[in-house]
Amino acid sequence: MGSIPHVVEDCLGILQVYSDGSIFRLSDDQIDFHNFPIKDDGSVIWKDIIYNNQNKDGKDSLYLRLYKPKCMANKQLPIIYFFHGGGFCVGSRVWPNCHSCCIRLSSVLETLVIAPDYSLAPEYRLPAAMDDAFASIKWLQDQALSNKITYDDSWINHDYDRVYVIGDSSGGNIAHHLALRLGVGSPELAPVRIRGYVLMAPFFGGSVRTKSEEEGPDEPFLNMQILDRFWRLSLPIGATPDHPLANPFGPLSPKLQPKKIDPLLVIVGGNELLKDRVEYYASKMKELNEDVHYFEFEEMQHGFFTNDPFSQVADLVLQEIKCFMCKTSS
Repeated sequence: MGSIPHVVEDCLGILQVYSDGSIFRLSDDQIDFHNFPIKDDGSVIWKDIIYNNQNKDGKDSLYLRLYKPKCMANKQLPIIYFFHGGGFCVGSRVWPNCHSCCIRLSSVLETLVIAPDYSLAPEYRLPAAMDDAFASIKWLQDQALSNKITYDDSWINHDYDRVYVIGDSSGGNIAHHLALRLGVGSPELAPVRIRGYVLMAPFFGGSVRTKSEEEGPDEPFLNMQILDRFWRLSLPIGATPDHPLANPFGPLSPKLQPKKIDPLLVIVGGNELLKDRVEYYASKMKELNEDVHYFEFEEMQHGFFTNDPFSQVADLVLQEIKCFMCKTSS
């Protein structure tokens, strides 16, 4: 008789991988979110839409969530795509922290927010998440080009010429790769045009530890063991954290060319394990494109905006994003 399967990888109890290769994953309604209650001030309405039906790979249908301010129902709004974090292994548009964050973005920035789910690892390893993110933006292009809008015009018919991408943690990594894939002005998405990208503590890695990774204390919801586990489970089997999808300036990554991307706003907390890696990323990107802005919020840790979007420091983040959107809107 073979041995009884045992847990070999455990992501916060939400995702467990067993020695026989089987995977256990809690459904969203089984997860205890008592640390992240939904904060809804009633200023925004929302709805869910399928953007990617089950495909030939057997993936389940993927949803996105639309948010818009109640008081601006009849105005054409700029559009924000928000890609959630979770190390490519956990997370969803329905998680309370993501939902509250999108409410806040839509209300304060007066935008239509689109928050897509994407395929998670290890069931679907990278680049699956990047491909789904791209598909979610192509969905918007399909709506813009369609003579017969699939959904209520007031939800979809907004300012396709002013689209912004915001990514948190692994979502920030996705935003980076979308920026490279789409290039300046995102011509293949016409009439949709992405004006800029906001990367909130983007989740990058590397075989060599940075100082903040080596010396930084564990955060309440994050430590290096968790980050390493996310890479083991999400990267192609056999790949290291120097894979180009993890380490954009690593030894295995292609050399990036100057001015091949739209403007970037990079945000990180001063007490994050990822701080040094994010700061290095921003400095390297600025060598390629002058229009890269880096903001470090002192003493903040990973997820400080997404996990508490109604805080005073979150207000400062929203001010920076609003300023960035104004500068890049034309």
